[in-house]
Amino acid sequence: MATKAVKVSVYTWEGIDKKGVKQKGEVNGHNQALVKAQLRKQGINPTKVRKKPVSIFGSGKKIKPLDIAFFSRQMATMMKAGVPLLQSFDIISEGSDNPNMRKLVDDIKQEVAAGHSFAAALRQKPQYFDDLYCSLVDAGEQAGALEALLERVATYKEKTEYLKAKIKKAMTYPIAVVIVALIVSSILLIKVVPQFQSVFAGFGAKLPAFTLMVIGLSEALQSYWYMFLIGLVAAVLAFKNAHKKSEKFRNWIDRLLLKIPIIGPLLYKSAVARYARTLSTTFAAGVPLVEALDSVAGATGNVVFRNAVNKVKQDVSTGMQLNFSMRSTGVFPMLAVQMTAIGEESGALDSMLDKVATYYEDEVDNMVDSLTSLMEPMIMAFLGVIVGGLVIAMYLPIFQLGSVV
Repeated sequence: MATKAVKVSVYTWEGIDKKGVKQKGEVNGHNQALVKAQLRKQGINPTKVRKKPVSIFGSGKKIKPLDIAFFSRQMATMMKAGVPLLQSFDIISEGSDNPNMRKLVDDIKQEVAAGHSFAAALRQKPQYFDDLYCSLVDAGEQAGALEALLERVATYKEKTEYLKAKIKKAMTYPIAVVIVALIVSSILLIKVVPQFQSVFAGFGAKLPAFTLMVIGLSEALQSYWYMFLIGLVAAVLAFKNAHKKSEKFRNWIDRLLLKIPIIGPLLYKSAVARYARTLSTTFAAGVPLVEALDSVAGATGNVVFRNAVNKVKQDVSTGMQLNFSMRSTGVFPMLAVQMTAIGEESGALDSMLDKVATYYEDEVDNMVDSLTSLMEPMIMAFLGVIVGGLVIAMYLPIFQLGSVV
């Protein structure tokens, strides 16, 4: 018979440390007695321990990847300034406005104070720190250069999140406009067109085909609007479910996105930038190239590049040079291949890959700016065609009113 898992709760505590200084904080535990025992092991005499009440409205803002990037930068700055690790946690925790972020930092501090390594403490929170992040911190601890590696990790996270934000900006704007256009069109078809339809009924003349088409669409939407709504919601849920559960569907979407005009080249250059940035960061941290490629495969964010990186890993593990393997996949741009070749020949692969990443990040930045400026007139034209078409369809019979009279 399976044993029922014991529920872990959050407890707030107050106590006195070995120096007689009052301390307080939060800790996870199975029950009050175990929490007190845990605090005594850490040299704290607990005076008050109680279960933290759970708020029905949530306990604070969600921790975002940018928060983790900021945490990494703060840790790097603290350690470069010579601040001890545990004290760095305290400073960062006190300076955070997000209760969830404070709890995360406090939990990491508790793990480190209990004798675990920084990387091991981070691995306890896989929802915030992925394998790549933990591996880089682990490499820094083993090499005795944690502050340098944290700074490199911070830079990596900041650039990665900046790149993601740029891509989201390029995608969100047109999607938002399409949604607004659908809402406005629906309102016109349901509320405005029927008013014109009642006027047209007394004309006694045949209505233009375009007007009849719009009236027919209006009647269908009035009668079956709930069916349209249910169908739309069902389609969105089906897409999300298929994307979540079906690897084949995700792979098909990834390949399709790369073929879409304008968006495809943007996502392609973004994937190249992520590949180069991740490989540069891991290789510079002293991670062997074959192991580094493991982390890179998942970081590219596209199945085409993931498959290409896995092939590169197999080739490199058999002794082939990185640039030859990249060229053989037919996926990577020639500039990236040539820069990689120069890096391998000069013994400065991490530096060259960093230059490749910077170049393609700038390319993505420029493409997003150009796309935004190009989309503004295109979106205005799109809205004009949709909304203006409906208005014209309603006024065409009025223009013919003179001939009827």
